Amino acid sequence: MKTLDAFDRAILRELQRDSRLSLAELGKAVGLSASPCWARVKRLEADGVIEGYTVRLNAGRLGLGDTVIVQLTLDSHSDDTLFAFGRALAEIPEVLEAYLVSGDYDYLIRIAVRDTQDYERLLRERLYRIPGIRHSKSSFVLRCLKNSPLPLER
Repeated sequence: MKTLDAFDRAILRELQRDSRLSLAELGKAVGLSASPCWARVKRLEADGVIEGYTVRLNAGRLGLGDTVIVQLTLDSHSDDTLFAFGRALAEIPEVLEAYLVSGDYDYLIRIAVRDTQDYERLLRERLYRIPGIRHSKSSFVLRCLKNSPLPLER
């Protein structure tokens, strides 16, 4: 992979801000004409720097007003257990993100639910049915203070 230069970082910043920009708008924003801008975007895609394009949704407007952060520990840390747990989480649509982490817990999981009753249902019907969970601790998000794109200032 080629080292990112100032134009590449500017393109990435603009696309994180608004991935619906036309090539002409993107080029203008970063100081390139459309053709070299397009070539850079294609290279960034081919190199795997740009993994895809998406839209940011308002969870509350979709009826998913609560976010829960779950810290979770498993009984076993074998490769098979970790793989099976990861596959089980992937099957739960309410699970937005799941990280294998260091520290007191094995996983940090972000979940979107309608309300506390919906979360209780998710625990009973899905999460606690996954074999090998030793302990979990749940925290409801009261307010998101920062949700930023990746920093590209180097």
